[in-house]
Amino acid sequence: MNPVFGEIYAGAYDLIYRDKDYDRETELLERAFRNYATKPVRRVLDLGCGTGNHALRLAAKGYEVVGVDCSLDMLRVAEQKARDKRVRLRLHQADIRSLNLEEAFDAVLMMFAVLGYQQENVDVLRALRAARRHLDSDGLLVFDVWYGPAVLVQRPQNQIRVIEHEGGTLSRSSSGELDIRRQICNVHFHLRRMNGDRLLKETKESHAVRYFFPRELELFLEISGFRLLRLGAFPDFDRDPDETTWNVIAVAGVV
Repeated sequence: MNPVFGEIYAGAYDLIYRDKDYDRETELLERAFRNYATKPVRRVLDLGCGTGNHALRLAAKGYEVVGVDCSLDMLRVAEQKARDKRVRLRLHQADIRSLNLEEAFDAVLMMFAVLGYQQENVDVLRALRAARRHLDSDGLLVFDVWYGPAVLVQRPQNQIRVIEHEGGTLSRSSSGELDIRRQICNVHFHLRRMNGDRLLKETKESHAVRYFFPRELELFLEISGFRLLRLGAFPDFDRDPDETTWNVIAVAGVV
């Protein structure tokens, strides 16, 4: 089994998620900035930035953005996209749990279940404390996670997705199982890139993603120096989460 977000997965990532509405999500982030920040947000730190789909859009809108990810392969894709779009974006490879840039930002992001990749309590706290370490005293934290009540009701489903594109065909099969005691959903991916009947590339990755419950999130945030301001369905931010809401978005302020 390969490491998560390796070269093949990173190279296919934007194709896999080409239908994800990053423009709408970026508008939601800006709405959170306007409604919950106590001062204008200008400098943004994107933890777990991946291939830069939020960071690049924010940078194109005039924000000063720094992106951090542990996957060098994902960062290489983000760097190339920034060059192609002629967007200024600073990128760092690092473990977000131990990150210390010795800079302060107006907002910190952890989008697309980045916090869920921190499986143990100590890892969640280290990631949140790193976010706090990089925020001004009136800064804002915005992140999304998998919502425990919905995960337990809906359960992970086996899926196969086939994407036709100019270079051939990409197929991704996924299966998952729950470790309820540890609040972990183990998701197994199998990617195959084909040109007709010819296999070009293939990889298998297993992603262990933690899911969270509301009071648990409140406690983690409180211990880390934050106060939860809003927990909403994602991307339907105005709706309160329920058993149909696999993803939720949280906005937290510095205490």
